Amino acid sequence: MALQSFIEVEPDSHFPIQNLPYGVFKPEPASVARPGVAIGEYVLDLSEISKAGLFNGPILKDSDCFLQPNLNKFLSLGRPAWKEARDMLQKLLSSNEATLRDNANLRQKSLVPMGKVEMLLPMEIGDYTDFFSSMHHAKNCGTIFRGPANPVPANWYVILKSTSKQGIVSVLTLVYYSIFHLQVYRVVPYFRFHLPIAYHGRASSVVISGTDIVRPRGQFAPSGNSPPPFGPSQKLDFELEMAAVVGPGNELGKPIDVNEAADHIFGVMLMNDWSARDIQAWEYVPLGPFLGKSFGTTLSPWIVTLDALEPFACDSPKQDPQPLPYLAEKISKNYDISLEVQIKPAGKEDSCVVTRSNFKYLYWTLTQQLAHHTINGCNLRSGDLLGTGTISGPEPESLGCLLELTWNGQKPLSLDGFTRKFLEDGDEVTFTGFCKGNGYTVGFGTCSGKIVPSTP
Repeated sequence: MALQSFIEVEPDSHFPIQNLPYGVFKPEPASVARPGVAIGEYVLDLSEISKAGLFNGPILKDSDCFLQPNLNKFLSLGRPAWKEARDMLQKLLSSNEATLRDNANLRQKSLVPMGKVEMLLPMEIGDYTDFFSSMHHAKNCGTIFRGPANPVPANWYVILKSTSKQGIVSVLTLVYYSIFHLQVYRVVPYFRFHLPIAYHGRASSVVISGTDIVRPRGQFAPSGNSPPPFGPSQKLDFELEMAAVVGPGNELGKPIDVNEAADHIFGVMLMNDWSARDIQAWEYVPLGPFLGKSFGTTLSPWIVTLDALEPFACDSPKQDPQPLPYLAEKISKNYDISLEVQIKPAGKEDSCVVTRSNFKYLYWTLTQQLAHHTINGCNLRSGDLLGTGTISGPEPESLGCLLELTWNGQKPLSLDGFTRKFLEDGDEVTFTGFCKGNGYTVGFGTCSGKIVPSTP
């Protein structure tokens, strides 16, 4: 029989006892921030559970990690502490355990209706890195900006070179597709991939779901010999991403082995890494994104642990050629997480689904991303955030941003009577993500933000 909680949980709830994602909240506006886990329509206050002495295992018994205003101290304790906490919480919340179920006073203090709480960023983010780990996104963006003859950056690929008949046919086919501008996905078999590209993001502008995003201003590519125009971005976009939260870090100069990287990842969140495509296109060569990305990144409130995601592990895409030894995993896996993007246009009451994608489409795994991040000796710290980059799938309806969905504005998107090339002021974007289990759903809640006008 599946594990059941004494708290009633609706069948379609994202937060059954099989999930128990972690967040940080305030039960009242004047309250001190404290950690909690989501269960049904409630938040379990871990500070109250800790003060009641119910974390009585060997690691957490004398720890004050749940009396902190964020999760960083708990993250730093590592997988044995995470497992000890999860085992205890599942036992405490189960239908056949009386400790909390039959203690009315403790229930009243520790179980807070979710609709009454204020959710905060669950960790203090020291550093934030955004990767470029989707093959489908990489080739689509490359085609838009570099053309179909050179869609993917050189460090992602090399063209196969061979004197064999098959090799000659491959290269000729690539040239044919390039000349006639056919869709780049038909060219992909003739590329080989090498590393997960990334850039260093801005941790200070990472915000919690529900925070408005101010339309950024900046420079755009000039026309001819004219000076570059300046003003509010006209190509504001969402990016469907997820983000890994770092647990224990590593010492400076000591890389993390790819086969041990999972022990350094606490869990995963939904992430919208908003992009100003016109600002980004003008500035990104040669040093990469800056003002086009640093104005805002939105996170969902809940961190779903890798332990909760383990039943939904699946094979990652075949990587050809075999990655370099430091990226070669004994077991390479992704997770079957269904992802959806909705846009509620300004002035409309209803939202429209614009994308349905899946985490499993990522070419580079979370563990490969983390191992690559540290291979030069870079030291990660507890609470650091590693974004996956836009998660696009192979089908038109699975593309993870408006840049791809509208092909850089050339094919406007229809939204139930409205059209969009890019986001307009007042538009609200909402991400959801979930895994379907046997009779339950492990979900991430929502990640949402509304665009408000640029400030002069």
